[in-house]
Amino acid sequence: MKILFIGDVFGKPGRRVLRERVKPLRAERSIDLVVANGENAADGFGITPALVGELCEAGVDLVTLGDHVWDKRELANALSSEPRVLRPVNYPAGVPGRGTAVVTTAAGVKVGVISLQGRVEMAKQSLDEPFRAGKAAAAALRAETPVILVDFHGEATSEKVAMGWWLDGEVSAVIGTHTHVQTADARVLPKGTAYLTDAGMTGPADGVIGLDRDRVLDRFLTQMAPNWAVQAGRTQLCAALVEVDEATGRARGIERIFETHDAIPAATA
Repeated sequence: MKILFIGDVFGKPGRRVLRERVKPLRAERSIDLVVANGENAADGFGITPALVGELCEAGVDLVTLGDHVWDKRELANALSSEPRVLRPVNYPAGVPGRGTAVVTTAAGVKVGVISLQGRVEMAKQSLDEPFRAGKAAAAALRAETPVILVDFHGEATSEKVAMGWWLDGEVSAVIGTHTHVQTADARVLPKGTAYLTDAGMTGPADGVIGLDRDRVLDRFLTQMAPNWAVQAGRTQLCAALVEVDEATGRARGIERIFETHDAIPAATA
């Protein structure tokens, strides 16, 4: 089977890319399941329940989140009742929502998904230790299915690489998010886990990790906090396509996807 994982969907440009490309990709590549990190879908900061629905209408089956999960407070009330969105599994006990899910594809194959967040250089929240949390979540899901995808949302490449080795052979894929820059290290680890340090960002192609480049440059030059805005212009799609043996859960291959698309008029952006 084939699983498409889409890196951080950023603002309206990212949502537009999903509307234009997910359903064609599903048909062209015979994709069984689509998972997208959507924590930046609302103008780059957080996501709302309505935007979760928009991403799923575009062809996404499940939305994962990260450190911007609480940026839109209206999401907190919906997390516990919305089956199509996951917050990191290693958030403290008692917070709304869930960190794992089992999704059944149209062909009847069950796929487990884990949303997990790193701690190195991620000072925004105080989280439970992700390595043991990830292994425990994987063990629980294996009671239902051997096919398991992990979105590891973290800043440090070292922490992400370590997580890949930690979960090698216990999940089908570990794919990193958060930095918005796609890495070139896609591979299948020795025990059968597909790995990529960062899937990259889906959204503006010519900004600074999605934001208006002039405003970001002004911040670096003056240290004054600007009024952030999403970069206009060209867009990009960053994703990873993982092929998995559905009987064993072992990955057969992983392919990076990086597309760029011409700008469209601002009035229809």
